[in-house]
Amino acid sequence: MTVDNCENNQIILATGGYDHTIKLWQTHTGICSRTMQHAESQVNALEITPDKQLLAAASYQHIYMYDLTTTNPNAIVNYEGTSKNVTSVGFQEDGKWMYSGGEDCRARIWDLRSRNNQCPKIFEVQAPINCVCLHPNQTELFVGDQNGIIYRWDLRTDNNEQLIPENDAMILEIDISPDSQLMASVNNKGRCYIWSVTSVLLDSPTKLKPKQKFEAHKRHALKCKFSHDSELLVTTSADQTARIWNATDFSLLTELKQENQRWVWDAEFSADSQFIFTASSDGYARLWNVQTGVMDREYGGHQKAVTALAFRDAS
Repeated sequence: MTVDNCENNQIILATGGYDHTIKLWQTHTGICSRTMQHAESQVNALEITPDKQLLAAASYQHIYMYDLTTTNPNAIVNYEGTSKNVTSVGFQEDGKWMYSGGEDCRARIWDLRSRNNQCPKIFEVQAPINCVCLHPNQTELFVGDQNGIIYRWDLRTDNNEQLIPENDAMILEIDISPDSQLMASVNNKGRCYIWSVTSVLLDSPTKLKPKQKFEAHKRHALKCKFSHDSELLVTTSADQTARIWNATDFSLLTELKQENQRWVWDAEFSADSQFIFTASSDGYARLWNVQTGVMDREYGGHQKAVTALAFRDAS
């Protein structure tokens, strides 16, 4: 399904950044349909609940939840208790719990079914956390920190294992392909690391086997995300580009580059993997055709850098 012919109420694009606002967009027109206030801090990360009812915004010391089904411009829930920036947020597939990571060196599991914002599990590491990724098996979290360590945290047993891809390099993002075959990680030196992911038994811990590493960018690589069909990987960077790689041999397919777009902070594929959204420091989000690398649409309205976006379409 193409981005253009989706019904607007089935498709959600949200952006946020340094101007202390969150905007919802009509993806097919580029028109901002709603602006929510996020006055206390910049927006570090955004994620939409699986049922498309709520939007989580990770910020300084808080995760704010916004209602997507009403016109209320203010957050309806405030998850607090973190002492520094929350850098990563996401949801379990049934919406039963939320996970987060932050600069207070803690990854957290939040019970979304409790009324008092309970946090039944906390995983503490030695350095600020930049990213958290949930394995498609819904039982393991992979946590990346500023010391360059990736942790595999088993939510069933609380056991953890450590992996250091490269000395003196910060882990800035981790992603696991939807088919659970590959894991990717990028660092502040612009390198991307790929592992084969295997699990011998249904309930056994995931095993990672180094598969490939490559120079994705000349400066910080900020994000890496697999497409929904697991055939592509996008990386974004401080070098003012996003790049799309073939997830079979990690050859470069397309470079997404626009004059003046500056740092590209975030990216999301459409469900059919034919389109991709990016967010950048020039205040714009953009929609690109994956095959051609041509920009189809710009979403302008933020007054400062757009550092986070979230997208869910009809599929």
